[in-house]
Amino acid sequence: MKVLVAGASGAVGLPIVRRLVEQGHQVHGLVRGESGAERVSAQGATALRADVLDYEDVSRAVESAQPEVVIDQLTALPRHYSPQTMRDTLAPTNRVRVTGGANVQKAALRCGARRFLAQSGAYFYEPGPGLADESAGFVDGGPPLVAGNVAAFRAVEDRVASLPRKVSGLILRYGFFYGPGTWYSREGDVGEQARAGDLAVLGNGTGVWSFVHLEDAAEFTARAAVESDATGAVNVTDDDPLPVGDIFRAFAAHVGAAAPPSVAITEETDPNAVYYATCMRGASNRRARDEFGFRPRRLEWLDSSP
Repeated sequence: MKVLVAGASGAVGLPIVRRLVEQGHQVHGLVRGESGAERVSAQGATALRADVLDYEDVSRAVESAQPEVVIDQLTALPRHYSPQTMRDTLAPTNRVRVTGGANVQKAALRCGARRFLAQSGAYFYEPGPGLADESAGFVDGGPPLVAGNVAAFRAVEDRVASLPRKVSGLILRYGFFYGPGTWYSREGDVGEQARAGDLAVLGNGTGVWSFVHLEDAAEFTARAAVESDATGAVNVTDDDPLPVGDIFRAFAAHVGAAAPPSVAITEETDPNAVYYATCMRGASNRRARDEFGFRPRRLEWLDSSP
């Protein structure tokens, strides 16, 4: 099949390209810069360069690929993680997701694509009992970083949901990525922060986090793109949602760091950090397992905990 991956040189975009090429598909990767084009070409795909915020530029690139399937993995997330870099990149990431994604979707429809997949997240479900399935809504009234992400995810999901009936749209609600090349790895930024003593459990640390290994997310996405016409939203998360306090303690042991200290919440504490530490709900992957046959690996650092 002819498949176009937008954001093809990114953390999850590149392994998706690799999987699709391995499966024998004709793959085009949409990127912005020369270095991204080189990474995509090295996987055996055809690199297309365009500024996704410029519709005419995007349209020319997509027209040249004539894709049957389009996978939108557009973000502008920072290469290096810190609370400040996340705040600094919120606006550009949302512009790429919302405006850039809309340009890609419009161009895909114009070229007759029959399937469209887009990246969303399983991080911001509204409060409720147990793990959230795909019928749960996103939280309202969150702190600035949370609210900004929620607004972008809603815009992306509403756009995909409005696709004409002849095009099947699937929304990919990923968990936090971990594994080589991500922030959550031995060599990644959070691993380095843990060994430097900069990782801490805020408050009671009872917010429940859902992760997914980067390679599992890529494998799921590649197969869902070309082997399924399923629509709606799907949580692409592993089987091990846990309170963040437990996750951080196990992660620290995994990367060879001391156990992270507990830090009290005060009036000066960043409200975004408080949300992540105490309010996150965690996501159920039942649909992914039952309908798509998803079998994610166990969260690897759980076996490193004392």
